[in-house]
Amino acid sequence: MKKISFEPVWFDSLGAKSSCTLVKTEDISILIDPGAAIMQPSFPASYAKKIYWLEKASVAIRKAKEKADVIVISHYHYDHFKEDPNFYQGKIVLVKNPNEYINDSQRKRAEIFFDSLLRRFKKRSLETFMEKKRGKSYPNPLKELKKACRKDFGDYEKRRTELLQKGMNWFKRRVKKWNSWKKIPEIDCEEVKVKFGDGETFRFGKTKIKFTKPLFHGIEFSRVGWVFSTVVEHEGEKLIHSSDLNGPIIEDYADWIIKEKPNVLILDGPMTYMLGYLLNRINLNRAIDNICRIIERVDMELMILDHHLPREPRFKERLSQVYETARKNKKRVLTAAEFLGKKPKVLEITSSNK
Repeated sequence: MKKISFEPVWFDSLGAKSSCTLVKTEDISILIDPGAAIMQPSFPASYAKKIYWLEKASVAIRKAKEKADVIVISHYHYDHFKEDPNFYQGKIVLVKNPNEYINDSQRKRAEIFFDSLLRRFKKRSLETFMEKKRGKSYPNPLKELKKACRKDFGDYEKRRTELLQKGMNWFKRRVKKWNSWKKIPEIDCEEVKVKFGDGETFRFGKTKIKFTKPLFHGIEFSRVGWVFSTVVEHEGEKLIHSSDLNGPIIEDYADWIIKEKPNVLILDGPMTYMLGYLLNRINLNRAIDNICRIIERVDMELMILDHHLPREPRFKERLSQVYETARKNKKRVLTAAEFLGKKPKVLEITSSNK
């Protein structure tokens, strides 16, 4: 009998941007990243259909919320959380720490979110709870990326070194901002409890919910910010929800997944629809190599490979090496739509237009 079950509530392959997942054990029900956003303008469907799928996603997420005891928010992008404070009433909410390892836009969203929660459940504004925090030193994040930093990038090495130096300079400026901000507090009241999850472990009976330390949202020093990944363990079984690692692109993040040995891996893929813009060929190849290594080295039952990926019709062609590796290793690698017995919307639309 399965100790951990899960339901893909909504994913990109269903027509709206999301990686919302409901995970259940005998102890607890966990709703991870309950947000959804409309598909980008380049997605090959009419605006009316995009709006229709977004509305369907919202309905599905709200229904799933009724089944959940715990809600997880891995970061403050709208396809990963809802701002409505009533959505969280009666729940334990485990969230990305909004005070550090965060960019300006997500910090602003977090302030709005916490303000709405506090006004709703404490009848006071966020500003009345915020206090000046003490300055803190932050380690060089590259020191934790030993494999990525040792990787030979050939002709690209000089350019990569320049980019990493620019990234470090940006990181130092971020540290100054984090230390200048007033602290957003956790919330503990009768109607809702909000705890910061970064690097923490929470236990509910025999179920353990474990969060990574903040991870880059894609490449090293991604200006988009940081996320955490979620690990759910129960009696020897394990499920990982990656959030937004974009592949993963970073080799050390793939090594972490391999070390965890999940039975089920819910993995977001590279943004192939942005190839040539926010994603270059080198980083796409890194993501492909990392996914293939995970497939080869983890004895998992299933990989859901979806978020970011099925936003353009050539995603399977661009990741053909991944699907061939899965075939050779007899591993199930599916989009959420395929797991549910459906065709990914981007393929359904393009095939009907031929």
